[in-house]
Amino acid sequence: MLCLAPCVIPLSWYPQLHRHGSRGPEWEDKFIQKLVETLDNSSQGIGRAHLPQNLRFLKDGYKSDLVPHELTIVGRRQLFDYGADFALQYPTLSTDVVLSSPVQRVVDSSRYFGHGFFGGDVDTVEFMTVDELDVPVNWITPWKSCSKYSEAKGHAAASAWASKYVPPITQRLSRHLGVELSDDDIRGALFACPYDLAAHNESPWCAAFHNHELRSLEYEYDLLMDRISGHMSNNDPGPVLGSVYVNKLIERFTNATGDAKELYLEFGHDTSILLVLSAMALNKDATPLPVDHIRVHRKFHTSEQTPFAARMVWEKFSCKKSFHGPQIRLLLNSATYPLTTCQKSFKDKEFGSCSLKEFISVNQFNVNIHYGDETWNATCVD
Repeated sequence: MLCLAPCVIPLSWYPQLHRHGSRGPEWEDKFIQKLVETLDNSSQGIGRAHLPQNLRFLKDGYKSDLVPHELTIVGRRQLFDYGADFALQYPTLSTDVVLSSPVQRVVDSSRYFGHGFFGGDVDTVEFMTVDELDVPVNWITPWKSCSKYSEAKGHAAASAWASKYVPPITQRLSRHLGVELSDDDIRGALFACPYDLAAHNESPWCAAFHNHELRSLEYEYDLLMDRISGHMSNNDPGPVLGSVYVNKLIERFTNATGDAKELYLEFGHDTSILLVLSAMALNKDATPLPVDHIRVHRKFHTSEQTPFAARMVWEKFSCKKSFHGPQIRLLLNSATYPLTTCQKSFKDKEFGSCSLKEFISVNQFNVNIHYGDETWNATCVD
């Protein structure tokens, strides 16, 4: 921790929200399969072409063995390793319940993490999904209780940006290969880069692109997710849906129910984490991200905030040499993520934390939202 012993006195309640590990493609798979088909139909021409070094792998063809949606071997190892690392970092903490989204790759991720964290005691732990909870809306997949929630505008924004940055790549690679590739083929090649990495830790496609082209792909995902779970989506549901987790977080930190646990291990999706950041305005850009050029300096950055196996860990601690009263700190992917919206003092900014009192105060918008109330219904009910 930034505030080092002996001044640190950890208190109870360490909620952790984890994204599933590396997986196969979802909607991207149709582009990858289109690419495979095009290359297979053009194999003779590619075989005769004089290719630059970074494209010579195509002389042997390209086949994809990616399994859509499923956790990969890399993903399984990520979660097991993170479980073991977490046990080393917090050796005195434990719990008897692990909660996850019901999606199979998330359930699998929770169990691989459990084997790393609990070791031989994993069989004594109850693994549950949010479907087993008796609540009208859960804090891991709250969008399931929001009928207006849609990903359509996110995909539209991503496609609009792709229509600008992909065509020059299409022309360049078509010229090198002597094959008339389509923009959809190139999108498939771009997607193959990260998903081959997610499955095998390597991909020949990554070297086929210039750095600025890969940065354009990264920005495509930012546009997608900012409109799905950030502040640019229809009716701006990000903060409203994220309020469910924030309310649960405050309930745990204050022990409002009288039965708070010292550790919560919960597993969800990238959207699960991004909604929380949105609710607290921690990754909100002053103006919407444009779809016609890359905004280099931006707060919303999915590759940094929610990569595969992303980890959101909340700590409540005291540091008598620096603060009066308990402090709240967010560790996002093992690094302190500054709680800028509730920082009041120089020490707050120095350590990236804020007082529990201020944390609750600045989150009154979230505290005042409840499932089925006017704000919720305006955002979520058709």
